[in-house]
Amino acid sequence: MIQDLTALMGDYLAWLNDRTSLAEIAEIKDCFEITTPYLDRHNDYLQVYACRVNGGFVLTDDGYTLEDLEMSGCKVTGSAKQQDLLETTLNGFGVQANGNALEVEASVDNFPLKMHSLVQAMLAVNDLFYLTSPSTGTDIKLSYVEVGAWLDLSSIRYEKRATFKGRSGYEHRFDFVIPQSKTQPQRFLKAINRPNRDAAKSVAFSWVDTKEQRSADARVYAILNDSEKTIAEDVLDAMRSYEVQPVLWSARGEAERTLAA
Repeated sequence: MIQDLTALMGDYLAWLNDRTSLAEIAEIKDCFEITTPYLDRHNDYLQVYACRVNGGFVLTDDGYTLEDLEMSGCKVTGSAKQQDLLETTLNGFGVQANGNALEVEASVDNFPLKMHSLVQAMLAVNDLFYLTSPSTGTDIKLSYVEVGAWLDLSSIRYEKRATFKGRSGYEHRFDFVIPQSKTQPQRFLKAINRPNRDAAKSVAFSWVDTKEQRSADARVYAILNDSEKTIAEDVLDAMRSYEVQPVLWSARGEAERTLAA
C-alpha cells in the first residue's frame, strides 16, 4: 500500500505540472498568466496572474471569482454575515480580498505554497455559490455550511476546518474534524461539489501528504454531491483504493451512526 500511495503522490504532482501552463502578458510588464488544471463550477480552468513587485510577486485572480459569483446572482458581500463567511474562508488560506480581487504576496522561496493557497481559496470561494437564492432558479450547491447543519441535526460533534502542512510543503484543509472516541478514531470530512477522478486524486493526495501530521488510525470521509448527476463507480473505487471513504449526500444517513460514535 505504501508504494501505491507514494506512486499516487508522484502521479498527482506530475498531473499538476503537465496541466499547468504559463504565458507572458504583453500589455503589462513582468506579469504572467498561469492556467491551472483546477476547474470552477463552469468547468473552466482557473487562472492566476503573477506580477513581479519589489523583488517578490503578487498573485491574484484579477477579480474573476467574486465577479463571477455576483454575475450569477450570488453577492457574497451583501450582508455582514456573508462578508464574515468570505473573510473566514480567505483567512483559512492566508489570502486577502483587494476590492473584488483575491490576492496573496509571495517570495521566490514560498511561491509554490502561496500559489497553491490562492488556487484553493478560489475554489473555496467559488463554492460559496450556495448563497444564491433559490428564486434565481440556480441549483444550490453542497457546501460545508450544509454539511455542518447535517452534523448538528445528527448530533455529531465536530470542530471546523483543520489545516495541515504536508510532506510536499503544500497546506491541505479539511472541512470538519470529528474527535476520537472510545470506539472510533479521529475522523476528517471534506465536502466535494464536483466528484470526478481529478477530485478523487486531489483528496487522496491531501490525505497521503498529511499522514505524518495526524494519528496513524485517523480516517477521512469525502462527502460527495450527487444531487445533479450519478457519480461514476470508478470515482468511488479510486477513493476507496486510497483509504478515502466516499459518502453520497443522498445517502448520508447511512454514515450517521459511524460518525456519531
